[in-house]
Amino acid sequence: MFNKIIEFLEENKIEYKKIHHKPTPTSEDSARERGEDIKIGGKALVLKINKEFKIFVLSASLKLDSKKIKEYLKIKKVRFATKEELFELTGLFPGAVPPFGKPTINLDLYIDESILNNKKIAFNAGSLEDSVIISTEDYIKIAKGEIFKFSL
Repeated sequence: MFNKIIEFLEENKIEYKKIHHKPTPTSEDSARERGEDIKIGGKALVLKINKEFKIFVLSASLKLDSKKIKEYLKIKKVRFATKEELFELTGLFPGAVPPFGKPTINLDLYIDESILNNKKIAFNAGSLEDSVIISTEDYIKIAKGEIFKFSL
């Protein structure tokens, strides 16, 4: 997945910084290893919405508000993908999911407005040991996710 993300960035002529670090299972660990503020971290969560899975990206310093997701998407049920479902869908483990949907990961993408508050976004890029940092402007341009507020 890491190579796929780097290829995607290069194909789109996106400037990026890559960082190899010790495994970081949490957003706090990732921010510390990157030497960056946690708020620029893009936390990518895979949720099951009715019968489909989708990726939701928000600032790593915030929590997800499932009520806002239900209201915006006009749905009744939402839950996190299990570890097994996540691996089956993406081939990745929790904490390694990058903040991209189609075509990188074949899932629809939703981006929280909190991502727009920072000049750059940092994220684990398909592993717990590899991070990438790009400008938020470039991220929004290539990620092509639907933007709305779903953070607390």
